[in-house]
Amino acid sequence: MAGLLSGLEKLGLGNLQGMNLYEQPEEKKEENKEPAKPEIKEEEVLFDKTYECPVCYKQFKGKTLKSGKVKLVKTDMDLRPVYEGIEPLKYDVLVCPHCGYAVLTRFFQGLAPTQIKLVKEKICASYKGHIEEKDTYTYEEALERYQLCLANTIVKMGKTSEKAYICLKAGWLLRSMAENMDSSLPDYAQKQKEAKAQSDEYLKNALEGFMSAIQSENFPMCGMDELTVDYLIAVLATEYDKLDVASKLVSQIIVSPTANSRMKDKAREVKEILVAKIKEKNAH
Repeated sequence: MAGLLSGLEKLGLGNLQGMNLYEQPEEKKEENKEPAKPEIKEEEVLFDKTYECPVCYKQFKGKTLKSGKVKLVKTDMDLRPVYEGIEPLKYDVLVCPHCGYAVLTRFFQGLAPTQIKLVKEKICASYKGHIEEKDTYTYEEALERYQLCLANTIVKMGKTSEKAYICLKAGWLLRSMAENMDSSLPDYAQKQKEAKAQSDEYLKNALEGFMSAIQSENFPMCGMDELTVDYLIAVLATEYDKLDVASKLVSQIIVSPTANSRMKDKAREVKEILVAKIKEKNAH
């Protein structure tokens, strides 16, 4: 029925789109009624895992997603996974509340002595801990954790790919924030605009970082093989008008003997968008 009444949202009547055209006989209503899906409670799909900080050697707890408890709904063109009822990206940064060391779960491992020294001097010495144990995190709290993570990675002179990956995930997080924002907020439009601008800033830096990393680092890179990174760069380059870069990488993927059919199909989708952008650019 939504199709027959689609467009009423322009008149402020979007809540009427789901009405039935014909009334059903009373006795059949229960038969046709689908059981409501149980609401996913964020705290119920998370558990606390204990870690030992590689900088101060104190133990702390980090939120971890229970495996098999969330359903993947789709994957965005730039590989951001979208899950039903929860945003796992909010729980992908580990923060030691004692000293301020922060890192993506993927990169949680021992640090070199020189890196520990740098983190102690430039993070721990000034860190005023206010990270508290909570059942769940808001998007704003999660973003703060990503910012602290990026600062730590810069300070410890982490790999370019690691910094790019943090920027990528922060950009995804901000996109998710915008998608899940309460539209009844009085400053909703402004907050949407700000989230989009912040997301773009992070993703542009992710693009720059990955383009630099492929020149000097080996694969796999942040768990991704070379074709996946090339595809990701092509998508981001298309989005942010580095069309020559995107065109070159998309063409390489499409003719690659090692790329599977799914990857080639995804590359062709990017190519369609890319061709349209090039035509638009040439028309001006």
